[in-house]
Amino acid sequence: MATGWAGDGAVQDQIDATVKDGILRAQQKLRSGPAATNCDECGEPIPEARRAALPGVRLCVPCQTAEDAEAKAFSGYNRRGSKDSQLR
Repeated sequence: MATGWAGDGAVQDQIDATVKDGILRAQQKLRSGPAATNCDECGEPIPEARRAALPGVRLCVPCQTAEDAEAKAFSGYNRRGSKDSQLR
């Protein structure tokens, strides 16, 4: 059922695009290559188990936790408009 200028499935297309953007943003943050033996921030040794579990890891757990908390402040936004704005 088309409403106004929006075509059939327009809302679902927006949702799919938002999810795709989120996945791409997360993939860009993934590291690859050899892991560091010492944390880039504080210099503490990174445990072998962490280096084996996360290829390319550069930070120890406390420094990574602090970085994640800072990144959490960025919530992002839907550039394509919200679902509610399309339904009005």
